Amino acid sequence: MRTSGSINPQLREWILATARAGHGVPEVLGMLKEAGYAPAQCRSAVAEVLKIPLSSINATVQSGRRTQPPAAPRTLVDGHEVRVSASLEAPIVRVLEGLLDAGECAALIEAARPRLDRALTVAEDGKHQVDERRTSRGMFFKLGEIPLVARLERRLADLLGLPVEHGEGLQVLNYQSGQEYEPHYDWFDPTQPGYAAVTARGGQRIASVVMYLNTPEEGGGTAFPNVGLTVTALAGSAVYFAYEGGDTSSLHAGLPVVRGEKWIATKWLRERPLR
Repeated sequence: MRTSGSINPQLREWILATARAGHGVPEVLGMLKEAGYAPAQCRSAVAEVLKIPLSSINATVQSGRRTQPPAAPRTLVDGHEVRVSASLEAPIVRVLEGLLDAGECAALIEAARPRLDRALTVAEDGKHQVDERRTSRGMFFKLGEIPLVARLERRLADLLGLPVEHGEGLQVLNYQSGQEYEPHYDWFDPTQPGYAAVTARGGQRIASVVMYLNTPEEGGGTAFPNVGLTVTALAGSAVYFAYEGGDTSSLHAGLPVVRGEKWIATKWLRERPLR
C-alpha cells in the first residue's frame, strides 16, 4: 500500500495523460486504487492535479444506490419480455427491445402532446433553463401523474432494481426534422459551483433511460461518440446507460432527425430518493 502524501512528477503526468485520454474521474480513481494507492490519497492527488475541489471529488464517490444493468438475452418484467440486443461495459450501455408496446407509445405521445413547450435542461442552480444545444419541444410528468406513467415507472424500477422514488419526472420530447440534442452529459458536473444545489435532493444522476415512442423515417438515433456507438430509434425500444459524475465515456447526443419526426420519453435516475 502506498501512503506517501506527495505527488511525484510521474504520478502527476500519469493523471494528466489518463484524463486527457478521456477517462473520467471515477475511472482514474479506480485505476489508482488498483495500483495500491489509499482511497483518500487518490482523491487528493486527482483533485490537486486536475484542479478540482476536493469536496467535489468526495461528492462523486459518496455512497448511494446504483442501478442493476439488465442481463442478456431477455428478462420478463410487468408482463413484457424485454430483450437486451446489445451491451457495452465502458460506458455501461444496454439496448432494450420491447420495453413498451405500441399502445403505450401512442398513449404517451397523446398525453404529452397538448403540454409541449420548448425543451428545458437543468441549470447549475437546479432550475430549468433553455439550452441552445437542445432544439426539441418537451414536457414533464410528475411521478405517477397518470396511470400509464406510474406503470412505466414501476416497470423501470423492477427492471433496474431501483425504487421509483429515485427517478425524476418522466420527460417526453418531440423532435421535428432537423432538430437534435448536441453531445452532452446527463450527470451533474461536480466542478461547477451549482453542484451542491442541484444535488441537494436526490444526489447525483447515476443512469438514464431513453425510450423511443416512434420510429423516425430517417435519423434521430442516440450516439455515443467516444465509443463509436449509435442506437437506432425504434418504436418500443430504449437505450439504458449508467455513469458516475465526471464519466466522459458517457458523452451522448440525440442525432438530427433527417426525415419525419421523433418522440422519446426520458427517465433520469438519482443515487438517492428525490422525495
